[in-house]
Amino acid sequence: MSTERHGSGSRASQDSTAHSEEYWPDIEGLDHRETVTDFALPAGTFFDCATVHLLTTTTLERLRSLYPQGRFELPRFRPNIVLKPAGNEQTFAEDSWIGQTLAIGDEIRLTITAPCGRCVMTTLAQGDLPNDAGILRTAVRHNRANVGVYAAVVRGGTIRRGDRVMVRGAA
Repeated sequence: MSTERHGSGSRASQDSTAHSEEYWPDIEGLDHRETVTDFALPAGTFFDCATVHLLTTTTLERLRSLYPQGRFELPRFRPNIVLKPAGNEQTFAEDSWIGQTLAIGDEIRLTITAPCGRCVMTTLAQGDLPNDAGILRTAVRHNRANVGVYAAVVRGGTIRRGDRVMVRGAA
């Protein structure tokens, strides 16, 4: 980040373009393999791609069924919001929400903007979770490396456990 002065006054502004590096392991199906890439973060943030990451329990259950020896736990994916869809289907439910609006309770409105492509961070050991490349490999093979979706806040508010969630047409 840099600060620069404009004119003779004391007004300063910050360059809000931060960059991140991402390591891509050698896993078939990834966009890059055994390399490091650099990408700009959204202006004024330190988020990879979006400020909100949604994940459903059905996606985690689907991944667990595809790779039972792996531990598909929430800390690996760091979602802001975890949703439990009605029914017990093991599907990547949130993939079909892209371009639609998610209403949470009476206040919150989120536009689902893109799938959440995952990287090597999901494979690293943390707490009691072991290092496991099979986590990312499973996501790559079965859902193009996507685990969850990104969203933009249209209208903020308070989310409460048990709030009703509705998927609506395009925002």
